[in-house]
Order: sequence, then structure tokens, then C-alpha cells
Amino acid sequence: MDLQDQLKNLFPDHIQEEPVENQNEASSIWMQNDPIICKYEKRKGKPITILEGYTGATDDFKILAKEIKTKLSVGGSFKDDKIIIQGDYRDKIMKMLKEKGFNVKRVGG
Repeated sequence: MDLQDQLKNLFPDHIQEEPVENQNEASSIWMQNDPIICKYEKRKGKPITILEGYTGATDDFKILAKEIKTKLSVGGSFKDDKIIIQGDYRDKIMKMLKEKGFNVKRVGG
């Protein structure tokens, strides 16, 4: 007797619903025509990646920043309409943004 059978015995009136797929957050993020600029800098000897140029809502850009940080498992922040990611992740970030449908322009190096 597996878990599903045990649950049916415990709750005979329960109607099982099919799981609803989690909709991607990117579908609610506003897309723009101008490219997002992806820069590389060194601050205090440490490499950082900066994303700027998003013209949509600040909340959407914050959601995008959080998603990038969690997928890459890195630290970062959101300041002055810029996403600052610790480390040189330009290639990975550009690939992620292109998959979401953004135009991305690489600046420097």
C-alpha cells in the first residue's frame, strides 16, 4: 500500500486536483526595446558585474535581480537602478536575459 492509497483511505471525500504549473515570473516583467547594458568593473580589487539601462518598473528590476542572484548562487545588490552582482558572470547573465527575451549589450572587455 503506497502513500496515495493510504491518503485515499484517510480522506475518502477528497477530490485530487491536478497540480497547477508555476507560471514564470518573467512573463509579468515588462520588456523593453533598448538593450540592458552588462558591464564589468573592479572595485577594491574584486570583480563585479553591473546591469543597467532597464526602463520599466523598479519592482520588476528587483525581481529580476533576485532571480539572477539565486540562479547563480552569488551575492549582489540593487542600488540606483543598477543590479550589482559579485563576480564576473557576464556570459551567464547575458544568456539568462536573452532566454527571457531581453536585448543585452556587453560593454567593456
